[in-house]
Amino acid sequence: MGNEPAYVWLWLGLAKLGCAMSCLNSNIRAKSLLHCFQCCGAKVLLVSPELQEAVEEVLPSLKKDNVSIYYVSRTSNTDGVESLLDKVDEVSTEPIPESWRSEVTFSSPALYIYTSGTTGLPKAAKINHYRLWYGASLATASRVRKDDVIYTTLPLYHSAALMVGLHGCIITGATLVLRNKFSASQFWDDCRKYNVTVIQYIGELLRYLCNSPQKVITYELIKYDVEKDEPVRDGNGYCIRVPKGEVGLLICRITQLTPFSGYAGGSAQTEKKKLRDVFKKGDLYFNSGDLLVIDHENFIYFHDRVGDTFRWKGENVATTEVADIVGLVDFVQEVNVYGVSVPGHEGRIGMASIKMKENHEFDGKKLFNHVVDYLPSYARPRFLRIQDTIEITGTFKHRKVTLVEEGFNPAVIKDALYFLDDKAEMYVPMTEDIYNAINDKTLKL
Repeated sequence: MGNEPAYVWLWLGLAKLGCAMSCLNSNIRAKSLLHCFQCCGAKVLLVSPELQEAVEEVLPSLKKDNVSIYYVSRTSNTDGVESLLDKVDEVSTEPIPESWRSEVTFSSPALYIYTSGTTGLPKAAKINHYRLWYGASLATASRVRKDDVIYTTLPLYHSAALMVGLHGCIITGATLVLRNKFSASQFWDDCRKYNVTVIQYIGELLRYLCNSPQKVITYELIKYDVEKDEPVRDGNGYCIRVPKGEVGLLICRITQLTPFSGYAGGSAQTEKKKLRDVFKKGDLYFNSGDLLVIDHENFIYFHDRVGDTFRWKGENVATTEVADIVGLVDFVQEVNVYGVSVPGHEGRIGMASIKMKENHEFDGKKLFNHVVDYLPSYARPRFLRIQDTIEITGTFKHRKVTLVEEGFNPAVIKDALYFLDDKAEMYVPMTEDIYNAINDKTLKL
């Protein structure tokens, strides 16, 4: 579901039943949707009727796994999908027996919240009930009061909106203003309209508004080798703090007060997010996967994602997932996906280097239709580069650093370049006019 009141009521109802809820990103489709649903062991799927097409696309696979599916509505026009609200109307309003949730403890799973991580498909981070209270207490620590009005434009499937925003309002008695999605142009108008006293943000949000974000948290930035995809260590084997003005990997110490519960069904993935012996023997840090810069006035700026992930429009994009989707097109032999910088824009936008199959021609219309069908808008490669060979590293990973640096300037790159043109509904040849329009910001990305 997207942001709507029903999301709140469903979550509170499930919590009262003692059920854990898996917070699916409403933008994902096809293979990614199935993966996120299956990896946490869920057996029931609740869906907004607005996402009917997305559900029908994966319905055979869900039915094969004996999954129960309900539209959050009073009717259903999809075979194999039930309706929920008409059934809710018929049940008793009496409190449910406490025995239904008698085995729930602070360590019991309450939520699964997904992250792209730094490689592959999204992973389900386990959030127990203790972690919920911990997140909700941030509102109290921030001195939010019952007469405050908190404005949340972040998606409820992310931890910030659900765990901090919604729960913070509940425990403090504050009022929640919930927007269906972030809008920079309407942000301050909404704040004035609803007498907002507190706004909730993630790193990118304030940069969109005023280009001056701040961070409140115990953290360190350490040197990171993007080519080797690992932290740089000194002669003693310890990590190196970066000075102001230099890019560094954001890490946070793992303690009893700031625990890391790991990912559902993935001990190896959980271990990869832990950094040991960082500044001294035995210490333990969480690897955020974010590269940041701190300027000399102590403002913090997001720079990039490490490994096989980049961030665009506030969303993490897993390059391997995008490459898998693009690789399904019949004329594609091999594909290397990466993020490139665009002047005047935060993060990096998607670009793909493609090696064509022999005796096949590039079809910009077919590839456009394919990526639109299978990828959310922020994950679609905006630029394509056709190459005869795709370079790999000594460990057989695609070499990306040089491609990232070269970007998408047709005056510099001799390979054929293409641009995803939404109006033409196809990939069109990249021209200097398009390149200049992007630099001049007359062409909106």
